[in-house]
Amino acid sequence: MNTAVDASIDGDGRTRVSLAELIALRARVARVKLPPERVHTARHGQQSSRLHGRGMDYAESRAYQPGDDVRRLDWRLTARSGRLHTKLFEEEREGRLLVVVDTNAGMRFGTRARFKSVQAARAVALATWYAMRGGDKVGLIAFGGQRGQLRAQGAQRGALAIAGALARWDAVGPVHGDETLAAALQRTGRAAHGARRVLVVTDGFSCDDATRGSLLGVARRAEVLLLGVSDALELNVPPAGRYPFAHNGERFEVELHGQAQREAFAQAMGEGHRRLQSLATELGLRHRIIDTAADPLDGIAHLLGKGGPR
Repeated sequence: MNTAVDASIDGDGRTRVSLAELIALRARVARVKLPPERVHTARHGQQSSRLHGRGMDYAESRAYQPGDDVRRLDWRLTARSGRLHTKLFEEEREGRLLVVVDTNAGMRFGTRARFKSVQAARAVALATWYAMRGGDKVGLIAFGGQRGQLRAQGAQRGALAIAGALARWDAVGPVHGDETLAAALQRTGRAAHGARRVLVVTDGFSCDDATRGSLLGVARRAEVLLLGVSDALELNVPPAGRYPFAHNGERFEVELHGQAQREAFAQAMGEGHRRLQSLATELGLRHRIIDTAADPLDGIAHLLGKGGPR
């Protein structure tokens, strides 16, 4: 993919993802001061960093993926299992970020600035530019209405591929039914092997009772980071009034007047981000919740940078 913007998939940045905007976000990340490189002491005084290459410390082996270096095949495990496996080293684990983005139909909703789906795509693009600027490779998985996958790549070519995929998936719209985050993590579990960090971007409505176990499974292999994207109506009790909505081409109004009625409405609308926050708190995962009018860069820098308390 080159840097030319495909007009057929370049949306308005409000209800549809703008490819031009996702690419332009690179300039914003370029002005951000990155945290110091994470360096830790390994066995026998050896040091490992975020640099890619053949590391001193073997981390694990995973199923072979197209593009893997054949010189790093784990021949013993390949012989035992009958399937190709690749060796991963600590440097490679630290240098890979896997982003899992929610494309369920409910993400196409918004009352302030833009749809949640558009805000999620902006957050993913910022995370990609941010991580790649630090020398990481980034892979992408979409679950829900779109179920696509991009293997981890680095440099500008990889970032442009991710931006293009986000715009294309959004332009096509949901082609599958809703999918839970737990199902998505199980379905794409192998892709998480080799990733040092896994960033999940969702509104939280995809979280069910099985999500806790699935997140725990991923957290055993990688650091799990959660970014919740919510609309203003999902975060606060709305003032009294009439609220117009549109769904599948149909328009209707919801009248909210009494305090009890508005609180019940807010309770239902806010279920997603409460589920996400509850899981993050229970499992001790670093997380942030942003609304559709916020600047996602602060949340991305908090999660992928040094960050603060969980």
